[in-house]
Amino acid sequence: MKKLLLLLALAASAAAPAAAEQLARDLGKGLTYSRVHALPADLPAATGKPGAVVLDLRYARGEEGATAALGSWLKTRSAAAPVFVLLNADTAPVVLAYFTAHDPGAGLVTLGVTSPAFSPDITLKISPTAERTAYEALEHGTPLATLLTDPSAKPRHDEAAIAQEHAAPADDAPTPDTDLAETPAAAPPPPPPPVIDHVLLRAVHLHRALLALRKL
Repeated sequence: MKKLLLLLALAASAAAPAAAEQLARDLGKGLTYSRVHALPADLPAATGKPGAVVLDLRYARGEEGATAALGSWLKTRSAAAPVFVLLNADTAPVVLAYFTAHDPGAGLVTLGVTSPAFSPDITLKISPTAERTAYEALEHGTPLATLLTDPSAKPRHDEAAIAQEHAAPADDAPTPDTDLAETPAAAPPPPPPPVIDHVLLRAVHLHRALLALRKL
């Protein structure tokens, strides 16, 4: 009988859905990133001395006990170090309602695109498609450093290449009868714009600013 019960228990555990997999990354300078797919299943574990953390709740599902567990976790973590919470219109309604109804406290900052259900502390203007693309890029293996590359950075001109162009021999100049009569080749299409997670990037910039001001 005991053997039968053991076999039934093993079968039930095998059939049960697996817990949500936590996605975590080190953002450097004492800041970590944790992506939550479902609350409260994959809230980061409290291990060691807590540091500053980006808690990504975008697209997160809210299961039974979600807000109670989230509130307890935020109270503990934000009392010791800043917590930057990323939210959007696709975050579970019960989670957005929690942030609307509760004072986040001094150690917690919410970031994201304003929605009818919630207005974060720091708002950004990003299309839903662009945000989803950047969010899923990390899931599909795009390095976090790539998603945080500043899009305003301009590539440096190659001075050696420019000098070489000006030093080209005169014999290479086109002649009226040949080169000038040829149809110029079509310019290649411009490369697609880089995929940037602007909401996460803003959280990282805010953390670095607090470090520079010696607030951390």
